[in-house]
Amino acid sequence: VQLQASGGGLVQAGGSLRLSCAASGRTFRDWDMGWFRQAPGKEREFVAAIRWSGGTSIYANSVKGRFTISRDNAKTTVYLQMNSLKPDDTAVYYCATTSRVALSALVLLSSYDYWGQGTLVTVSS
Repeated sequence: VQLQASGGGLVQAGGSLRLSCAASGRTFRDWDMGWFRQAPGKEREFVAAIRWSGGTSIYANSVKGRFTISRDNAKTTVYLQMNSLKPDDTAVYYCATTSRVALSALVLLSSYDYWGQGTLVTVSS
């Protein structure tokens, strides 16, 4: 399984970015997908996750209403649309995949089997 994250960059506060995570090596439509982030000197934290069907998604409180996770199973790609970005959103963003765990477990790093390499998002004030 390979996950390739892209789309990071430098953006001013209030701006937007869309991250992509291209997946290969497994039946994409059977996977739940998640985005996590790790800021300098901090632990990796949950951002958002989406069910294999695309019908259910969950978000960290810190990004709710600003970020949207989506997926295109035909393109085996998951997206993270990030709007109204804040300097506190600065981090390396990672995508990850897991095989159909409980919805509540999607917020846990330990629930995920495979991880992408990360893409850096820097939000300037």
